[in-house]
Amino acid sequence: MKARHKQSRDPRGHWLLLLLVLPVVAAVLFFQGWTSHEVDAAKTRSPCTSPAPDAVARGGPVVGINGNRVQTASMPARTVALTFDGGPNPVWTPRFLDLLRQHRARATFFLFGTEAARYPELVRRIRAEGHEIGSNTYTGAVLGESSPTRFSAELDLTESALGSTAGQHPKLLRLPRTTTPDTLCGREWQAAQQAATRGYVLVAADAESRKARLGLVRQFSQTSLAFGETKKLLNNRNVDRFTTVSDGMRLDPYEPASTAERWQGTFLVWVTKLGDAFSNAMTWVLGIAGTLGLLRLALLAHFARTHVRRLENSRPGAAWMPEVTEPVTVLVPAYNEEAGIESTVLSLLGSTHEQLQIIVIDDGSTDRTADIAEGIGDPRVQVIRKLNEGKAAALNTGLAHAQYDIVVMVDADTVFEPDAIRRLIQPLAHPAVGAVSGNAKVGNRRRLLAKWQHLEYCFGFNLDRRMFEVLECMTTVPGAIGAYRRDALVSVGGVSEDTLAEDTDLTMALWRAGWRVLYEESAVAWTEVPTSLGQLWRQRYRWCYGTIQAMWKHRGAVLDKGVSGRFGRRGLTYIALFQVALPLLAPVIDVFALYAVLFLDSWLAGAVWFSFLGAQLLCAYYALKLDGEKIRALWSMPFQLFVYRQLTYLVVIQSMVALLFGSRLKWHRMRRSGSAAEQIGGADSYKSLTTR
Repeated sequence: MKARHKQSRDPRGHWLLLLLVLPVVAAVLFFQGWTSHEVDAAKTRSPCTSPAPDAVARGGPVVGINGNRVQTASMPARTVALTFDGGPNPVWTPRFLDLLRQHRARATFFLFGTEAARYPELVRRIRAEGHEIGSNTYTGAVLGESSPTRFSAELDLTESALGSTAGQHPKLLRLPRTTTPDTLCGREWQAAQQAATRGYVLVAADAESRKARLGLVRQFSQTSLAFGETKKLLNNRNVDRFTTVSDGMRLDPYEPASTAERWQGTFLVWVTKLGDAFSNAMTWVLGIAGTLGLLRLALLAHFARTHVRRLENSRPGAAWMPEVTEPVTVLVPAYNEEAGIESTVLSLLGSTHEQLQIIVIDDGSTDRTADIAEGIGDPRVQVIRKLNEGKAAALNTGLAHAQYDIVVMVDADTVFEPDAIRRLIQPLAHPAVGAVSGNAKVGNRRRLLAKWQHLEYCFGFNLDRRMFEVLECMTTVPGAIGAYRRDALVSVGGVSEDTLAEDTDLTMALWRAGWRVLYEESAVAWTEVPTSLGQLWRQRYRWCYGTIQAMWKHRGAVLDKGVSGRFGRRGLTYIALFQVALPLLAPVIDVFALYAVLFLDSWLAGAVWFSFLGAQLLCAYYALKLDGEKIRALWSMPFQLFVYRQLTYLVVIQSMVALLFGSRLKWHRMRRSGSAAEQIGGADSYKSLTTR
């Protein structure tokens, strides 16, 4: 017999890593969002509340401010300073540079710091070809509308970006959304004064009506229309020289950047590139994940419909098959189950299939579990007491004492409908069927957490099982209710102790041995689910950990032929994709979804989210209808996305890390309250059945 899994302390370092990684990812994304998208009023200029000073409004386009003293200047006659705002643009900046080179002209490029950090090679090309660089702020925010913090950030970050890419700080500044000098009015004039205290010279532009022969500063954006206008101006015969602003005005346009500033700029460039790369990657991931999610919902609905509408004679165990009336051995492994063991056994004794051998395997309980089972006093009930070795060992012990060829395995917290056993075993009429999954429902569903699990059982588990039967790849016969052919169990060596998900491991082993596994939705049992987040965490941790173990153990099925190969390529791929890969990406996807709401099209993001929720609600509605459940349970589903979903994907992360670090877990058990029969009246309803 294989050694039991030893309990070890759960690895904790990965939670610290996750807490560090997610904020870093969020910070990079949000910085990228702030620098790449219009998110506030700083992109919109308010109407001027006061005019620009006369010295500015009537002066030249180049403005120097020294305290209360204002000086303006214009370009010399027949000299034009070409200035281009924004960018560098990967499409248009190279075209403008090629055009300027053809005409042997030089120009001033007022760059956004964010674009300079994104395309540093273009900044270097601008400088290498003799052109001049000025600041157009970091994001193109209207400085007059910006808070003091943002005002400083817009200028400081641009200096860092250009200090790294160009090796110098620009002294020339063009305020976004300004054109001619008279637009330096109201709040923009105040912003200009603040910028001047930092050593900047403000550069506006001459009015378009001014003639080139008089000398002018011409302002262009980097667009196709501006390209045509620039080309036309370069052919103007009234201009002797096309040059930079500083050359025409004989100004010193730069300050040298220190080594520390260059390192800061380099870091900024890398953060920008990382943010862009991550944003682009997550856009694809989110799109693929969303598509896969919707595809999964569509497949679930389609195959559930197929399952319902299958012809009576197309399924093993259908009406044309002989009815199974053979006696059944029921195995009930139990560890400290005194709260629910009586309800479970009485519900089994009340079964319409009366030829039963019920074996309660007490796995070293420290409470009255065995005494209560023995006290029922029915000769069909046999109690075996043993040392605590885990659920798999308990089931194998019971299997060794089984008298009949059909074996039903159940949990000790489960209450059965009277006809559940009879219905469950009918598909075993076909000799190729080795196991049958029953329909486990949540009995104690009064609290919100239990309602979420109720939806998960109906939608996430039982709807899956309908699809799995049609595709012939049932991944799990639940421990709460499952029927097996004894020959099938013997052929795979009984219940393996290799994993913590013994039911999943056993199901996969049966497929690999060539047996078929079906789902009997009419065989209903009511199970008790965790009522606290701590209990739910422990239960799902064991399930997920064990499922991944089983998937890895049976990975060879993907390359098998026949029944085993179909199961491997369909079932294992489904688990790997939807139960492991996507949950591992879920934390980052959630961060990116918030990013999309804040920085991208919030209406589109909201529409996508509500569309996906609507699709889930429709599928859940269909699942509830198929299971004969009340539709009103759907009200709790939207709230499930904010707590329950996060818990499930954190469980996957914990499980993967535990496996990678080689940790081993014990058979976690849930504290029972005996509430599995809440939906059907409790244990007393079964006591009456045994005295009929």
